[in-house]
Amino acid sequence: MQRLKDRVAVITGAGSGIGLASARRLAAEGARVVAVDLDETAGKAAAHEVGGLFLRADVAVEDEVRGVYEEVHAHYGSVDIAFNNAGISPPEDDSILTTDLEAWRRVQEVNLTSVFLCCKYVIPHMRRQGRGAIVNTASFVARMGAATSQISYTASKGGVLAMTRELGVQFARDGIRVNALSPGPVNTPLLRELFAKDPERAARRLVHIPAGRFAEPEEIAAAVAFLVSDDSSFVNASEFLVDGGLSAAYVTPN
Repeated sequence: MQRLKDRVAVITGAGSGIGLASARRLAAEGARVVAVDLDETAGKAAAHEVGGLFLRADVAVEDEVRGVYEEVHAHYGSVDIAFNNAGISPPEDDSILTTDLEAWRRVQEVNLTSVFLCCKYVIPHMRRQGRGAIVNTASFVARMGAATSQISYTASKGGVLAMTRELGVQFARDGIRVNALSPGPVNTPLLRELFAKDPERAARRLVHIPAGRFAEPEEIAAAVAFLVSDDSSFVNASEFLVDGGLSAAYVTPN
């Protein structure tokens, strides 16, 4: 399908995981992809693979985010899609009893402030065009409690959900849709690294997923492609939950 033919899509955190899978999927559907990443090697590789443009940026730095969208607009003449996906989940972010203020703030900057900045600087371009689709990566943890806590990560994703709803409502009559994507646990390098350090934590999470497995990045990318395409033209200010039934499960199959 070519649902996104000639549309310009900016993806943050495009060098790996969900971002890379989404770059591949949106390019396959005809989009011109701009891969944004702090990791220059991974970002360049992603852009090269999909025939797109690479821009290095720290999405928690205002001037760098502003510069990304100015450069994209200057290069292509439009910004049609923004997938604000960059995020971190460091081991220092744990229980509220052990997470220090520095770790809390860093996670908030990358996971929540970056989404604020990306929306702040892409929306004016979309308003001038009279159209645009924004997807912000939240998480199933924003709607559930966990004893294996990542307190700042969880709080940041709750903030993404609330901000997404407000932006979707505020800019709907400008032709801009803003939705949140809430994946369950995904088989990405970030998750594998986290769980390699704590197999018990991985096992405790996996047992609650009805399907008995983590999602693959390509499955999340398919949801992104739907949300930024015209197939979801009346989906706005919503949370799109892709968690394999995890948040609906009281008990799971044996």
